[in-house]
Amino acid sequence: MSAPAAPGEPGPITLHCAEVWGGNAAVNTAVSTTGLDVWVYSEPYAGAAGGGDVYYLTLCMQGCLARFALADVSGHGEGVDALARTLRRQVRRNVNRADQAGIARALNRSFGELARMGQYATALLATYDAGSDHLIVCNAGHPRPMLRRAGQAGWAPIDAGSPAAVTDATGGASGLPLGVIDDTDYAQFAIPLAPGDEVMMYTDALIEGRGADGRQLGEDGLADLLDGVAVWATDRLIPQTLQRLRQFRAGGDPEDDLTVIAMRHNAAGPLRLNLLERARTLSRLLGL
Repeated sequence: MSAPAAPGEPGPITLHCAEVWGGNAAVNTAVSTTGLDVWVYSEPYAGAAGGGDVYYLTLCMQGCLARFALADVSGHGEGVDALARTLRRQVRRNVNRADQAGIARALNRSFGELARMGQYATALLATYDAGSDHLIVCNAGHPRPMLRRAGQAGWAPIDAGSPAAVTDATGGASGLPLGVIDDTDYAQFAIPLAPGDEVMMYTDALIEGRGADGRQLGEDGLADLLDGVAVWATDRLIPQTLQRLRQFRAGGDPEDDLTVIAMRHNAAGPLRLNLLERARTLSRLLGL
């Protein structure tokens, strides 16, 4: 699988309706989609042509649902490429489907065979609905996304227990990687976004980097690191984050594939729904 640009060679991408864009190769580019400014950075380990991090972005036929899929596969090589194809196929098949938990269940079944061969994958599926201004997240064993509210200085991880989060009624497991248990019913939650809010999704290489004292950065360390990054600019947030990460690692390179997807709510997009319509839309997105 391939991506259209390598790190250091930005190439703006505009998502069109029903388009699926992504891969598992190096990339460093802005992506334009409904209601969000997005930047995608991916660096396969040791300069490889393709890595174990797989990323896809899609836009529905109506142009109001922007979906993000980020998976971190154990290992490299053919198994990863097969996973990339599977992920793309499932994302394309469900491009207009509101409830993304079904994608996670389908992926989990697809990964059963990989799991029997000793491979597994964590994955994060997120859908931004421009009509209701919510980000709906389904997490399969992946690091939690980070959120910074507009006008506030601090970043914090988001999950089903976050303030203002709305959860579905499945009671499913949110922490299991794909392919571990067949027919897992993955849970999802929704977070409201306001203009200027920022979200960062990433693979675990970002928080597993070690400092000179051998200590891993971790989730708390990432929040502190991000607090020192300047206010949003799509072409600077990720580079500044990676620069501070290199300083933390005393110049050391990542020990795994590294992918970061950053997004900012820009208030653009279709007309906003009234309160009742927003509630109905959110219920549909959560499969209620």
